[in-house]
Amino acid sequence: MDKSKVAVLRTTPQTVLEDYHRLCQLAGMKQALDSSTTTIIKDNISWHLLYPAANTTPWQLEGTIRALKAEGIDDLVCVHNKTVVTIADLGDRYNKYGPVLSKYGVPKKYNFRPEDMTWVRYQPKAKMLVLDKIFREGISIPDYFMGKNIVHLPTVKAHSYTVTTGAMKNAFGGLLNVNRHYTHTWIHDTLVDLLAIQKEIHSGVFATMDGTTAGSGAGPRTLVPYQKDVILASADQVAIDAVAAAMMGFDPLAIQYIAHANELGLGHGNLRDIEVVGMPELADERWGFRVGVNLGTGTGMLLWRTPLRVFQNLLFHTPIVNLFIFASETFHDRLWYPLRGRRVVDQWLRESPWGQLFQGYPA
Repeated sequence: MDKSKVAVLRTTPQTVLEDYHRLCQLAGMKQALDSSTTTIIKDNISWHLLYPAANTTPWQLEGTIRALKAEGIDDLVCVHNKTVVTIADLGDRYNKYGPVLSKYGVPKKYNFRPEDMTWVRYQPKAKMLVLDKIFREGISIPDYFMGKNIVHLPTVKAHSYTVTTGAMKNAFGGLLNVNRHYTHTWIHDTLVDLLAIQKEIHSGVFATMDGTTAGSGAGPRTLVPYQKDVILASADQVAIDAVAAAMMGFDPLAIQYIAHANELGLGHGNLRDIEVVGMPELADERWGFRVGVNLGTGTGMLLWRTPLRVFQNLLFHTPIVNLFIFASETFHDRLWYPLRGRRVVDQWLRESPWGQLFQGYPA
């Protein structure tokens, strides 16, 4: 395989929308996508509440839409998903996506609403690592995704279960239904399987990644945010995740989902095989981020990664799972956020230029 290209730029709140267009041009967005078909914009709502670094930013959404339209790719739709612990409509509202989508005439669809799309059985051509074993009754994906482009909008952040989370992880919400938590013990190979499926069903795959505020620690929600002023883009989902991981301070090939995708030829995870364009010196930064756990993710690690996982079918495949959903919501939304997270958000809105930009977007 030839070298993959990842574009990286330093940006400011004053120039970020124009910078996203330049970023996408540098990364070959027009060449990666089929302008004759619909393009799905797949946002990333890791937490329906506003929290810096956790979710797609409104300027990332707006900048990517503007870049797509400027390149003649204007049949766009934004797809939201839900998880057992996030609420799509609240995420849309609190992160100010609605006004951006309305401004550019981009409709919204939901992968969990029958009136928008239907889940159908899909038999991958590629040999699956784990999905066919986890979902023995068959792998299901949204019929609406087939034959369309997809553009992922992750952020630069650490993740308690996968070390980092980015473009590859963003397919987790779109292509798997609400039972995606069945896969957490095998999450790394699940992401590899999902990338293989994406390459079969989509006419083009691309990603923009926002690191204007990046997150260290117990991601994807209870993060420690840092202002980094960087944005990335690539048509290679493995390569963009590898570059972002390295910038955060991790060895990309020590992260299983990146290493396995690299080994299978689904993209480049070795930095020697990646051409960084735009401001390549930024890819040499090493921020020293760390992976952390909180009460919620620590409990998950205990039940998914230790001998206690023998109880998975009982705990997660029966109504007992609702106890864990309730516990996660209580911890994250009702305890951690009001006691600690709200102070972080208020400081970001008050002191960070990106928080001030966020306040400038209509509610």
